[in-house]
Amino acid sequence: MHRSDRTGTDQTAAPVLSIRGLDVTFLGSGKPIHAVRGVDLDVFENEVLGIVGESGSGKSVTALAAAGLLPRNALIEGSIRLNGQEVVGADDDTLRRLRGQDIGVVFQDPSTTLNPLLPVGRQIVEGEIAHGRLASSAGQARAVELLREVDIADPDNRALQYPFQFSGGMRQRAVIAMAMAGRPRVIIADEPTTALDVTVQAQVLALLAERQKQTGAAVVLITHDLGVVAEVAHRVAVMYGGRIVETGTVREIFSQPRHPYTAALLRSAPRIDVTGDRLDPIPGQPPTPTDMPTGCAFHPRCAIGEGRQKCRAEEPPLRILDGTRRSACHYAEEVPPPFRSGSGSVPAIVRPAPVSAPEPLLTVDDLRVHFPIRAGLLKRVVRTVRAADGVSLRVAPGETLGLVGESGCGKTTTGRAIMGLVPTTSGSIRFDGQEIRGLDRTGMRGVRRRMQYVFQDPFSSLNPMLSVGEAIAEPLRIHGLYDEMGGAAWIARLFEMVGLSPSVAHRYPREFSGGQKQRIGIARALSLKPKLLILDEPVASLDVSIQAQVVNLLQDLQRDLKLAYLFIAHDLSVVKHISDRVAVMYLGRVVEEGAKHDVYSAPVHPYTQALLSAVPVVDAATQGRTARIVLEGEIPDPAKPPSGCHFHPRCFRATDRCRTEAPAFAPVPGSPSLAACHHPGAGA
Repeated sequence: MHRSDRTGTDQTAAPVLSIRGLDVTFLGSGKPIHAVRGVDLDVFENEVLGIVGESGSGKSVTALAAAGLLPRNALIEGSIRLNGQEVVGADDDTLRRLRGQDIGVVFQDPSTTLNPLLPVGRQIVEGEIAHGRLASSAGQARAVELLREVDIADPDNRALQYPFQFSGGMRQRAVIAMAMAGRPRVIIADEPTTALDVTVQAQVLALLAERQKQTGAAVVLITHDLGVVAEVAHRVAVMYGGRIVETGTVREIFSQPRHPYTAALLRSAPRIDVTGDRLDPIPGQPPTPTDMPTGCAFHPRCAIGEGRQKCRAEEPPLRILDGTRRSACHYAEEVPPPFRSGSGSVPAIVRPAPVSAPEPLLTVDDLRVHFPIRAGLLKRVVRTVRAADGVSLRVAPGETLGLVGESGCGKTTTGRAIMGLVPTTSGSIRFDGQEIRGLDRTGMRGVRRRMQYVFQDPFSSLNPMLSVGEAIAEPLRIHGLYDEMGGAAWIARLFEMVGLSPSVAHRYPREFSGGQKQRIGIARALSLKPKLLILDEPVASLDVSIQAQVVNLLQDLQRDLKLAYLFIAHDLSVVKHISDRVAVMYLGRVVEEGAKHDVYSAPVHPYTQALLSAVPVVDAATQGRTARIVLEGEIPDPAKPPSGCHFHPRCFRATDRCRTEAPAFAPVPGSPSLAACHHPGAGA
């Protein structure tokens, strides 16, 4: 999906949403939290405004204030006018009416929006019924109509089903149908695609754009994905420290930002359209609302403001530069372009070329992980979920193999099976020359000294009752190696290796940011000096700037400690920056594998081509992109996989042979890659 180069709006007309001098302070038992500071915004009919910034910048609080959804302990000052109606200070009945007819909200996690105890169809139309625009007797027919409009197959039956029976992408579509049901004037989409695979994200964004175009609604899109903003927004507002620090059109912001924070965000984003491996992160951490720096909030992390007294002492106003372009920087004219001219390459990590191909450190052959589904009084097996169905992989010492694919394809199951965290059905797993599949608990404990796992959510993998120093020491004590490996001195060294001060070892996980907790999780995984790390979506939940810091950290650790990585992710931009080779999974099977350059520059499997085409490009506003392949439908049920090639129901090249005959995973003529496809080839 592409937005037009112009907004398509008449900005001399009155804005649908107008915010002036918005201040939001949360009051409680502790120190007041000044989350939003003096925000001014206008959003016009038939326009998409993207709001970007790191976590804690005030994006979501601003949007929730506009929808009248902030809690009662929030002190709101300023003015928010929605379709001419003042929101600040409005009574509950007025707010309910505004939310019913003038504004719709799409939240990041649809499971928090949908009631698990009610059918989806009933929930989609309950707002229209409550506001008297729809008779109860017509609710089912209207729900089916709305589900059909958001491209959900079999809407008659789906309307009667419950949220747990929908996939993540289908739940998000249902929430969009709910938000658009009353044809509101403004849609607020708060990170609507963050938790979705790239292919489902493409579907949801295309759907949101189509519905917005049909209704002429104004859309406020809140996201930290700069590629999404580049492709779908007309204008951009960049927030930092509770303030808007820059506004402008997408072309202006992405080609020549006028605030150093905007430029730093653009430089730190992983990009699928560049060469090289090294990311350019923003140093330091974003400020908290309770500990805001004096002067410009960004100056402690800013290269331009370094050593300048004015930046430390005076908070810059959001001033007009030209036309509608605004920047809150004393030295806006000195901000350099975010991207280098020419190829757009970034510095590559130099890896010494091996004299000969090394023996694999990890060899997985024909791995199968099947989960039985039991039902009835006798608990007989009625179906089998084939989570991994014949997976074969190789990881050499010091190498990174990226394992990619949509949710439900078996990536995480494969990683956990290798680690011995889920039982395997058949196959072979050899690690460091030893067959480890079928080892008992004691045998696997010895293997785990040399193979460790880093989870997606570091908070859930850290014991909240232990200090982070104790959490890192725990594996050493379990293996009886605390004194042998140096005890406190080794733990202090681990903190330094992951970029944290040993002085924080006494603190607890709740006292750290997401990026810091992930660093602690990595330090814990390194405590036993392993040879292989299995990294399961290690940066998926992090802001783009913190993500870049962690990716660079992993690359530095790999170089210094000669580590091998199995890097599991659905973000193909990140995988490109960190991997040497890439394996693509679909419905429990590897469908393409090859060197990173080969897979990204000349993919041969249609599924890989669709995945790569769906990745948003950060500077699409200035460079353009190739046509997007939007896959139809959802990934099939692994308990009822299609016959023949599992991908054929969604494939744009499928033939009768694909429907009946499973393709072999084999070398592709004219390509250095391997693929499981009857009709491999370049392009769509």
